Amino acid sequence: MKKDLLMWDETLFRDPEVLEIDYVPEQFNYRDDQIKELAFQIRPALRGGRPLNTVCRGLPGTGKTTCVKKLFEEITNTTKKVLPVHINCQIDNTKFAIFSQIYRKMTGHLPPPSGTSFKTIFDAIARIISKDEIVLLICLDDANYLLYENEINNVLYPLLRSYESFEGTRIGVILILSDMAVDFSKAVDARVSSVLCPTDIYFPPYSEEEVRTIIKERVMQGLYPGAISAELVNMVVTQTLKGGDLRVGIDLLKRAALNAERKAKRAIEREDICGAYQVSQYIHLSFSIKSLKSEERELIKKIAELARDKKDMSAGEVYNTVRGDSSIGYTRFYEMVKKFDLMRLIDLEYRAGTGERGRTRIISLRYDPLKVLEYLA
Repeated sequence: MKKDLLMWDETLFRDPEVLEIDYVPEQFNYRDDQIKELAFQIRPALRGGRPLNTVCRGLPGTGKTTCVKKLFEEITNTTKKVLPVHINCQIDNTKFAIFSQIYRKMTGHLPPPSGTSFKTIFDAIARIISKDEIVLLICLDDANYLLYENEINNVLYPLLRSYESFEGTRIGVILILSDMAVDFSKAVDARVSSVLCPTDIYFPPYSEEEVRTIIKERVMQGLYPGAISAELVNMVVTQTLKGGDLRVGIDLLKRAALNAERKAKRAIEREDICGAYQVSQYIHLSFSIKSLKSEERELIKKIAELARDKKDMSAGEVYNTVRGDSSIGYTRFYEMVKKFDLMRLIDLEYRAGTGERGRTRIISLRYDPLKVLEYLA
């Protein structure tokens, strides 16, 4: 019996890093057209010019971030005259936070935590660009979070119009959007759109065969031979397609292998995958909740609590409940509700009202309310 069990110093993982969600694979398949188009947009920077601005658009888990990171890695290894900076806007979603991260990339440290104005940071960034004669290439990943916070214009305007105050500065922007409902031509104001003029690069969802190939590659690179059967790999592929996000499948493989290791098994079994899926299916929910501010977390918590008893609720009904526990105004309340809708945490639907009520906004939670409360906790 013992020969079928892992010894204490044995593992199913050949390379655990391969099964991390943020792993950038050496072999990046099915995105050749997108990489070529993005490289074309960046090419002027390699000649000392200003890069063309770009919007990379596609659903979560379609390779947008990996595509940009692959190109940024190549640029870093090729030239010192272009400085690529990748910023996760789920984490850094204010003007000050974003420019502080740019400053850190250029100097090796963050600006002083207090007493430093935005102008001081921006002036320092512009002076370094001018002094070192470099081109700055900024990727704002999940830029839709800047829309939710009404910060997009505040961030893009100083970046794209820096040449007006500091002659010779050359800055290009790559915006990664996972929210397909966002219309950027309407999302930014005229002073920004007049200089942004981005090229759209679309990242379509992976097909079933593409998902299958990618999952098989991760299995081959990340797990030892025999750690999972072909039948169970197909099961992972099915669950990945159901979740609509490649990250679900990658996380599912990792958790299933850990479940099997916990029981000292030499191979993953069906029950390990089923157990792992109970967590992996909520990858999007987990990422979204982590990015919320405290007052937003309180509101989504209240919506989840109400949703335990009632699936559909009017916005007014929710607001009246929230207002009793806080001093939040209706304008701010509705801003947060619209943000949740854009983030795909809720569905916000307009329905015809009764009598003189006109149209009523109906809020429906997309996830099991108990799971939302669990992740909030």
